[in-house]
Amino acid sequence: MTQKATISRFTLAFVAGFISVLVFHQGMLALLHAISFVPRAPYSTVPTQPLGVPQILSSAFWGGIWGLVWATIAPRFRQDKNYWLAALLFGAIAPTLVAWFIVAPLKGQAIAGGWKLLGIVTALLVNGAWGVGTAGLLRFFSRNQVFSR
Repeated sequence: MTQKATISRFTLAFVAGFISVLVFHQGMLALLHAISFVPRAPYSTVPTQPLGVPQILSSAFWGGIWGLVWATIAPRFRQDKNYWLAALLFGAIAPTLVAWFIVAPLKGQAIAGGWKLLGIVTALLVNGAWGVGTAGLLRFFSRNQVFSR
C-alpha cells in the first residue's frame, strides 16, 4: 500500500469512526432511552473535563481514534460475515474495556461503572453498534473513494 493510500485509508477510518458515534452509537443510546432502558439521553452537550468540550464531540473524536485502530486490524478478516462479527466484537469489547479499566479510574469513577448490569449491557450495545457502523462506513467510503475526488 502506498503512503498516499495509507493516509487516505486512515483518514476514512477516522471519519467513519467519528460519524459512527453520531449515527450508530448515539442512535443505539437514543433507542435504549426511548424504551426507558437507560435514563441517559443521547447527544449530551455537557462539557467534559479538563477542556470543556461537549461530550458528544469528545465521544465522536475518540470514536475516530478507535476507527484508526479498527482500520489497522480489519484487513485480517475476510470480507464476509467474519468481518461484521469482528467489527461487532471489537466495538463492543475494546472501547468498553478501555473505558472501564483505564478512563474511569483516571476520572475518579468506579471501575466498570460499579459492575451494574444496566451499565454493562448499555456499554456493550452502544459500542457494538459503533463497531458495526464504523466497519460499514469504512467499507462504504473505501469502495466509493469519498476523499479521493
